[in-house]
Amino acid sequence: MSETTEARPSAARFSLGSGWGNILGRFLALIIVFAFFAVMVEDGKFYTLRNLENILRQSCVYGTAGLGMTLIIIAAGIDLSAGSLIALSVVTVAWVMNLNVSVAPGETKALVELYPRLTPMLAVASGVLLSTLAGLANGAMVVGLRLVPFIVTLGTMGMIRGLAKGIAKERDIYPPEETWINSLMDPTLSNVNRSWQILPTGIWILIIGVLISSFILRYTRLGRHIFAVGSNEETARLCGVPVGRTKLLVYMAGGFFCGVAGLMQFSYIGGIGQPTTAGMYELFIIAAVIIGGASFNGGEGSILGTLIGALMITILYMGGQQMGWPKWVQEMVIGGIIIVAVALDRLRHRKAV
Repeated sequence: MSETTEARPSAARFSLGSGWGNILGRFLALIIVFAFFAVMVEDGKFYTLRNLENILRQSCVYGTAGLGMTLIIIAAGIDLSAGSLIALSVVTVAWVMNLNVSVAPGETKALVELYPRLTPMLAVASGVLLSTLAGLANGAMVVGLRLVPFIVTLGTMGMIRGLAKGIAKERDIYPPEETWINSLMDPTLSNVNRSWQILPTGIWILIIGVLISSFILRYTRLGRHIFAVGSNEETARLCGVPVGRTKLLVYMAGGFFCGVAGLMQFSYIGGIGQPTTAGMYELFIIAAVIIGGASFNGGEGSILGTLIGALMITILYMGGQQMGWPKWVQEMVIGGIIIVAVALDRLRHRKAV
C-alpha cells in the first residue's frame, strides 16, 4: 500500500478533532473573553476602533510565529526557542541597517544611505534567513541526535538568545535611517495616507502566511506527512513517510515564520535592534497553538485555531493591562489557561477512547 493511502486516513482522522465544531467552540470562548473586558474596562475604551487595531497588531506577532509552531506541534514536536528566534531576526535586521562602508580614506557612510532601496531588502533577507537556518539547526539536532525536542530547543533557546546579544554587542542597535520596514506595523486608522490599506502591512503578511500554511496542511503531501508523523511516528515510517525530512521541514518552517514575526516585532518596538525583545514570547506562542486546539501528543491542530488562540492571548494581555492587573497576574492567568487547555485536551481524548 502506498504512503499516500496510508497517511491520508490518519491525517483525516486527527484533523476532524480540530474541525468546525471545535473551532466554533474556541471562537465562542474568544467572544466571551472579549465581552468580559468590554464590560469591565471603563468608558468603553476596550472596544474602540483604535484599541481593536492595537489588538490585531500585537496578536500579529504571536500569530505569525504561531503558524510555524502549529506545524511543529502537529508533528509532535515543540520549539522553546521561538522568542529567541524572533529576537535574532530583530537584531539581524537592525545590524544590517546599521552597517557602515568606507567611501574614502578615513571616511565611512551608512550603507542604507548609499543604497536606500537595496539595504532594507538585504536586512529582511538576512533576518529571515538566519532565523530559518537556526530553525533548521533545531530540526537537525532533533533528527540527527535523536534527542527530545523539549531538551534541544531548551538549549538552543539560550544559545540563539546569546547569539542575538553577541551580534548586538549586548546593547540596542539604532539604525540611522527609517525605512519601509519600520512602517510594517504602523496603524492605518490614524494615518490618512495609509487608510486605503484598511489593515497594517504586517497583518496582510500574516493573512498570506495563513493561506499558504493552510494550503500546505490541507492539500499537499507534506501536510499529510506532518499529520501522520504526529499521529504515530513508527507507523508513518513503516508506511514510507520520510519522517526525518518532515521534521527538518517543520522546524525550518518554524524558524522562517519566527523570522517574519521578527520583522513585525522590529517595526512594533520602533525600529530598534533590541536583543532582549520577545522575552517569554515562546510561552504566548505555544499557548496560542494549544488554546487553538493543537495537542502536545501531536497529530492535531489547525491554523485558524492558532489565530483564535493568538487573539485570545492578546486580549487577555491587553485587557489585563487596561484593567490595571500587575504583570505577574497576567502571566499567571496565561499559564493557568495553558494548563486548563491541556487538561481539557486530555479529557477529550479519554472520552474519545
